[in-house]
Amino acid sequence: MRRLFRGIGYGLSAIALAILVLAGATARPSNPDLWPPKPGEPATEIFVVSHGYHSGIALSTGQVAAVVRKNGDLALSLLAERFGGYPFIEIGWGEQDFYASVPTVGDLQFGLAARALFRPDNKSVLHVVGLPDTPRAVFRSSDIVRVDVSEAGYARMLSALNATFALSDGAKGHLQVLGRGLYGPSLFFRADRAFHMFNVCNHFVADMLSAAGLPVTPVLDTVPPGLLLDLKLRAGLARMPEVQP
Repeated sequence: MRRLFRGIGYGLSAIALAILVLAGATARPSNPDLWPPKPGEPATEIFVVSHGYHSGIALSTGQVAAVVRKNGDLALSLLAERFGGYPFIEIGWGEQDFYASVPTVGDLQFGLAARALFRPDNKSVLHVVGLPDTPRAVFRSSDIVRVDVSEAGYARMLSALNATFALSDGAKGHLQVLGRGLYGPSLFFRADRAFHMFNVCNHFVADMLSAAGLPVTPVLDTVPPGLLLDLKLRAGLARMPEVQP
């Protein structure tokens, strides 16, 4: 029995070591030219929102509109116009069938999850929600991290986000609406990005943060708790306090 427990212990230690090595090997550094904002430099706030098993990014609709009009990001210009009546929008990304069918952990279906993770090149969607108030006021009990990014970092992030939306007719096209979203005033849009086990919804958020100049660790960022831990350990960012009822 002792040998069995010793063997299990060695096996778990080996797995933990492999994860640490892989995390270190795949970690991306910050871009000091973009993040953090220099002292006295204007900064833009974005919010990382964790819903337990899935995460998204919340942005000021007005700030998005102002930047993308200047930069010519067509998809986000159309999005900001469609959701212009809401002060904030939340954007998440995921596998097309899984995202629409599993709004909470309780709705998890093994078959859908296995197919989304192990089949290559799954179609994906973006989920966009109009928020009538600040992310903290709307998602009172969710884990939220506020991130201040530089103007250049914000523009870079929006360009990366813009490229994720699939347009119906190239650069002169329209957003491809696939149907109503999961909660609130929300819609699903066709995305131009493949979903698989090495590129899940939380990696999308990490990629957007990386575009803004933050350091990210894809191995940790696979799940929302790891993403939040990554933000704490490598960027020094803490979760916002919950709003008490």
